[in-house]
Amino acid sequence: MNIFLAGATGVIGRRLLPLLLRAGHRVTGMTRSSGKIDSLRAAGVEPVLIDVFDAPALSRAIARARPDIVMHQLTDLPPGLDPSKMAEATPRNARIRSEGTQNLVSAALESHVPRLIAQSIAWMYAPGGEPHSETDPLDLHAAGGRAVTVAGVATLERLTVATPGIAGVVLRYGHLYGPDTGTDAAGEPPSLHVDAAASAALLAIEKADPGIYNIAEPSDYLSTAKARRELGFDPDFRLPAQP
Repeated sequence: MNIFLAGATGVIGRRLLPLLLRAGHRVTGMTRSSGKIDSLRAAGVEPVLIDVFDAPALSRAIARARPDIVMHQLTDLPPGLDPSKMAEATPRNARIRSEGTQNLVSAALESHVPRLIAQSIAWMYAPGGEPHSETDPLDLHAAGGRAVTVAGVATLERLTVATPGIAGVVLRYGHLYGPDTGTDAAGEPPSLHVDAAASAALLAIEKADPGIYNIAEPSDYLSTAKARRELGFDPDFRLPAQP
């Protein structure tokens, strides 16, 4: 398939690219950093330099790429989730999830792209019985920074799964660890190795029906039964070590 990957040079995007290419997919990789164009091209990806907030340029790029699927792996977070920078990053990241997702959806519709796969997060459920399943409500009555994040998540998910003309898949990822995440060990549940997150995105291309999937390691907080059953998701998946 022809994949338009927004966030191709992000934490998950870098681990996802080799999986997509190995599976035989053609990839157009979107980045907003001109310094990363050459590395994308060297990896066998067709690079495009665009900011997701430039809606006209994004629409033109997706029209040129003519993808079968748009994949949304965009975030705007500090390296290693630096706590001193998170308060500033939270509204920027929420804007990616709301306005950025809207631009991706609009561009996909204009080019008649039938599918969108989007990254979300798995720890925004409202307090209640655990483990949480995908049908449990989000914490829409949260306060402070969490309220900003929940609002962005809710908008991203609504646009992805409820837009007519788009068969949308939402992957609710756990807290990431592994290469380029700032930590090599699982932390607060729900946790997820970045390689398993990338693998879930590939599985979503191959197997997912439209809808929402919890993607994380086993914990008391979250049920991943749907992803295991329908996608064959394996939280122990790891990319081979580089020589």
